[in-house]
Amino acid sequence: MSVVDKALWVIERNSECGLSLSTVAEACGVSRSHLASAFGSSTGWPLMKYLRARRLTCAAQTLAQGAPDILAVALDAGYGSHEAFTRAFRDQFELPPERVRERASTQGLALVAPLDLHARARPALAPPWLADGPAVRAVGLSRRHSFDKVIGIPIQWQVFMAGSYAQIPHRIAGIPIGIQYPADDQGGFDYVCAAEVGAFGRVPEDLLRIEIAPCRYAVFEHRGHVSTLLDTYAAIWNEALPEHGWTPAQSPIIERHSPAFDPDTGEGGLSLWIPLAD
Repeated sequence: MSVVDKALWVIERNSECGLSLSTVAEACGVSRSHLASAFGSSTGWPLMKYLRARRLTCAAQTLAQGAPDILAVALDAGYGSHEAFTRAFRDQFELPPERVRERASTQGLALVAPLDLHARARPALAPPWLADGPAVRAVGLSRRHSFDKVIGIPIQWQVFMAGSYAQIPHRIAGIPIGIQYPADDQGGFDYVCAAEVGAFGRVPEDLLRIEIAPCRYAVFEHRGHVSTLLDTYAAIWNEALPEHGWTPAQSPIIERHSPAFDPDTGEGGLSLWIPLAD
């Protein structure tokens, strides 16, 4: 069973308990950032956002069946007050909980059904290898993303290459790299489009200086179109790392494009350098 399938089982089995990313990760035997990355890349949902949506869906169904005590429903859904529950319910469904109970129906509500990943096909990964990566010095454009809005990453690349990239001094020859930082508890992560440099010169105001210490990496190839990259990440987080007994470190992932990569078409492939814990 994959990491995410385990997480889905825990969520559905304990939907009325005080689950958090930490408790679900512990039940799955992985770190919080590992689970956040595995869940987001596999489903397109930040885990905690999915958990909240599932709890509110169950609450809406309970209310539609005529639950007499809205506060009791709120507490079962993990909310400490009627007010907090109502705010979250309105954000999810654009209706107050009282209205759903009055009309005794969930028709028209954006209910979130349980996910089932068992039947989803996984890409076949080429055998990975271990590599000792040297220190990385780079200058790049950083943006915040979440797994349900990763379309922002290609837009970020376009802005970087059309803007400040040419102004970066001491660039090392080669294709720029992507740097992805570990996901947080809400499924958000920082992604940097970056050029490796031999030295830090005067950096454009909108860019960051980045230094990554030497690290041991598990290196995986992504041979398909860049738009399917999340499928490769999902296979890495869910199966490949656990199967090899490798524990990811709380350090950035480096995406290195192959020499044949064509940024205009997204074809040509790249390698994913996953940092490993000692």
